[in-house]
Amino acid sequence: MNKKENSQSCDHLEQSNQNTKARTPNGCEECLQIGSPWMHLRLCLSCGHVGCCDQSINKHGTKHFHSTGHPVIRSYEPGESWKWCFVDEVFRE
Repeated sequence: MNKKENSQSCDHLEQSNQNTKARTPNGCEECLQIGSPWMHLRLCLSCGHVGCCDQSINKHGTKHFHSTGHPVIRSYEPGESWKWCFVDEVFRE
């Protein structure tokens, strides 16, 4: 994911639910199941899946998008609120 701010319009970002609750608030859902470490967490704004970032070994955030088609994630790191649309490749802070 390229974290370059993109001024392009994106309906997915505009329609994403900021109040989505995390299904696993303490870490990456799949990494917790297999006992694997992660670097940073991403929250799916469609269903609340918490996955690890692309810098992590397993890249569960991106894998979740490829398996579900859920378009928007946001950072699940303290102090960060940016969002990323996989479909349109748009980043917003």
